[in-house]
Amino acid sequence: MNAPFVSTLRTSGSTIPVGAQGANRITIRVEIPERWDVALISAAPTSSVAEVKRVALDYVSPADDAAEYVIKLRGFEVLDENVTLASAGARDGSIFLLTHRRRRPVR
Repeated sequence: MNAPFVSTLRTSGSTIPVGAQGANRITIRVEIPERWDVALISAAPTSSVAEVKRVALDYVSPADDAAEYVIKLRGFEVLDENVTLASAGARDGSIFLLTHRRRRPVR
């Protein structure tokens, strides 16, 4: 199977593995607009959304509190971050948005 399109887009580092290692993995992209950065993640479909959120946030800004951020898929906030990626509707090549919970003024 060919790599998904998101794996060909610009990222600042290598692919970050999340969850159990195995053959059944999906590649997802987590965009963090406040940091102008992107995390490319290879995860098991059984990994939780919260785990992906934590790993992506640790990658771009380890000092930030995960509770201050929301993660969205297809424009909608994932309200229960304890669900698996598969249950949330993520597929190979999905793009998540990780952004501040509250809008911040531009300075």
